[in-house]
Amino acid sequence: MGASMTMLKGTNVPVAAQAVRVELGWHTTPGTPDVDASALLLLGSGKVRSDADFVFYNQPAHASGAVRHEGKRATGGAATDSLAVDLARVEPAVDRIVLAASADGGTFGRVTGLYVRITDTASGSELARFDSADATVETAFILGELYRRQGAWKFRAVGQGYGTGLEGLATDFGISVDEPQQPQKAAQPQAPERPQAPPQPNPATRVDSVPPPQPSPPQAPYSQPAAATPMAPPAPPAPPAPPVTQPVRLTKVTLTKEAPSVSLAKQGGTSGSMRVNLNWEVRKQFKGWGSKLGRAVANHADLDLDLCALYELTDGRKGVVQALGNAFGALQQAPYIHLDGDDRTGAVTSGENLTINLDQKSRIRRILIFVTIYEGARSFADLHATVTLQPQHGAAIDFSLDECTVPSTVCALALISNDGGDLTVQREARYLVPQRGVSPQRTIDQAYGWGMNWTPGRK
Repeated sequence: MGASMTMLKGTNVPVAAQAVRVELGWHTTPGTPDVDASALLLLGSGKVRSDADFVFYNQPAHASGAVRHEGKRATGGAATDSLAVDLARVEPAVDRIVLAASADGGTFGRVTGLYVRITDTASGSELARFDSADATVETAFILGELYRRQGAWKFRAVGQGYGTGLEGLATDFGISVDEPQQPQKAAQPQAPERPQAPPQPNPATRVDSVPPPQPSPPQAPYSQPAAATPMAPPAPPAPPAPPVTQPVRLTKVTLTKEAPSVSLAKQGGTSGSMRVNLNWEVRKQFKGWGSKLGRAVANHADLDLDLCALYELTDGRKGVVQALGNAFGALQQAPYIHLDGDDRTGAVTSGENLTINLDQKSRIRRILIFVTIYEGARSFADLHATVTLQPQHGAAIDFSLDECTVPSTVCALALISNDGGDLTVQREARYLVPQRGVSPQRTIDQAYGWGMNWTPGRK
């Protein structure tokens, strides 16, 4: 169908693609509720097989790999939340995929420009679009559905509203929902650096700072974890207990200046892993510092932002996880943090990600998540970024960065601290301006008193 055409409620069109992107979009005017996209994989009976067939912000990927929640982007007064659907991987038992939207903090009557759009992942061409314009008191909507007919996929525009929110919608399709909780929302860079092995004391040698003792050998970036204490012989196996199904938790937390911190334990994030995602894009408009520096962002195809983490373990070891120097870390040994990849263009819809092993939280003293501009721009002006922390067994935590109004090349995103065995997430969103001759990495080290030595490095 043509890019300018929109479907009427109840109509359908063929979807001739192996994989599609589902884009939910709306206008972000003052007072507009936040909107979230979700998907339910249904059998022919119209119900899910289990809670695992619900894909949303707290459960971002289906076990089959067929549906994945990609996250939000915002620019120029508009926002999108997207799902990736690999139709070739949808299990034969699944008859249709319901595409839904929920409003957080208001009704859809206050949301303007709401639409759902289906595009071919391979070509980017638009296959279907449905604009919803008749919402009033609804807090959740089924905008459309992908369904299978005689081996081929189609999209139907639905436009069915719910006044009971995402909880009511999910329950209608057989999802077990946890009891609702109280709402929690409320200068050109110098050469980048990598940590240097601490030098031996020498009265004639000047160093930037005195590093803490490091038990690992100088040539190794990280030491191996201490040998595990031998375990006692296992007890005879007990009879297998019936599986316990945990209900889906719909709560999420947005950190703000007024409410900048949250306990992971209180949100259920006490074990497993936690994925930290940075999603960013270039703004369309230029103003302030952007009029001077931001155009360098828009005109450079080689823009490269690096998601990084400074860490300090309870045994005193300190270091950095970053793409520079291939210091990608490790999950099952120190530092219990792993950088998944390096998005060098911003074109990867899932952005950059790192993962933290929450099962080893007792070994972690603090982690500072930060982002640097490696190349392709002179500041964060006219970049929009959203940070999401997704515990494996807890509520999602997210926040957006404020607009950058200074020539900054490094931004502290979040500080995770061990507070009596519980990890607390603190929103930082702090832009720093390196002094002449000082790298972004050393700048953030000095701002937070990490006390490491740095040397120039390249990818």
